[in-house]
Amino acid sequence: MKVIVVGAGVVGTMHAWHAVERGHEVVHIEREAEARGASLRNFGQIWVSGRAGGEELDTALRARELWEGIGARVPGIGFRAIGSLTPVRNALERAVAEAAVARPDAAARGYELLTADETRAVNPALRGEFEAALRCERDAAVEPRTAQLALREALLATGRYTFLPNREVREVVGEHSVRDDRGEVHGGDAVVLCTGAWLSGLVREVAGEIPVRRVRLQMMQTDPLGEPLTTSVADADSFRYYPAYASGALDALNAGQAQDPTAAAHRMQLLMVQRLDGGLTIGDTHEYEHPFAFDTLEDPYEHLTRVVESFLGRPLPKIRRRWAGVYAQCVDTTRVVHRQKVRDGVWLVTGPGGRGMTCSPAVAETTANELGW
Repeated sequence: MKVIVVGAGVVGTMHAWHAVERGHEVVHIEREAEARGASLRNFGQIWVSGRAGGEELDTALRARELWEGIGARVPGIGFRAIGSLTPVRNALERAVAEAAVARPDAAARGYELLTADETRAVNPALRGEFEAALRCERDAAVEPRTAQLALREALLATGRYTFLPNREVREVVGEHSVRDDRGEVHGGDAVVLCTGAWLSGLVREVAGEIPVRRVRLQMMQTDPLGEPLTTSVADADSFRYYPAYASGALDALNAGQAQDPTAAAHRMQLLMVQRLDGGLTIGDTHEYEHPFAFDTLEDPYEHLTRVVESFLGRPLPKIRRRWAGVYAQCVDTTRVVHRQKVRDGVWLVTGPGGRGMTCSPAVAETTANELGW
């Protein structure tokens, strides 16, 4: 079988991976020299802890298993089974963590409530003030800026993979074929369009208006911390954002503890991961209303700096870079992904939202299974 994959972000790359793994030939087409979108502009978190129970959690856990297996074969993706910690500062926040630990699926997530001393034993870099922390053992991390490149090298080594950069697919031609902006037609037995946040042009032509929206975020990265940050770190605002934490305790937190005005205005949470070079990737914000701003705002970065410094008990290293990104998210956020047959032999897979890096291996595996690869 020959599979044409359009889009070299993490979702497209994982579709190519599964096709090659099953013995098929892949032609992978990317409109840039390499992917430049949300697949690189994220935390690289394999984030199990906050996922909604049911299909979303099952997908994340399967993806976590797949990431670990791929990481053992492709060390360049930088897979680390580091887990995460969410420090809590008061009784309201602690109650949300306790409710999470009481969930029937808590063991599958690796939830555990740690004292402050136990938290610092796990992650000594957290020298700030907090009462306890929710630990999620199943969370992990990869290197988002290099993972796709490492996967591509492994795919190229198989001899069954061709990468065609700097080609924008303009048209679906009949069944199982696409035409690029150089006029070349690429045909096979199946075509998978993994176009990320590109929802106009070809996508609108073949699929119409789909129930997927674009979301903008802001993030930053520091110089090396100078010591290990042994886990990912979140703050209690993540309780307000992720569906796993919905509970009466969360209702009480929302009623009894107002979110910081800057965090509320920009729909913020803290997520933080240390890169292999020692720097910290820190974010993020969420903007849903179009047209998106074309600039980045300083207030969110100042808020994140204050929160991080309060957990670390020390000044943050110099900010090395700041960026904005846009990802595609299903309007119905309970849906893991939008998968649609748009022509005979042609499928569109988009809209994982902030789950993209986490869930992409399992999303692609499901596509491969459903298409009978």
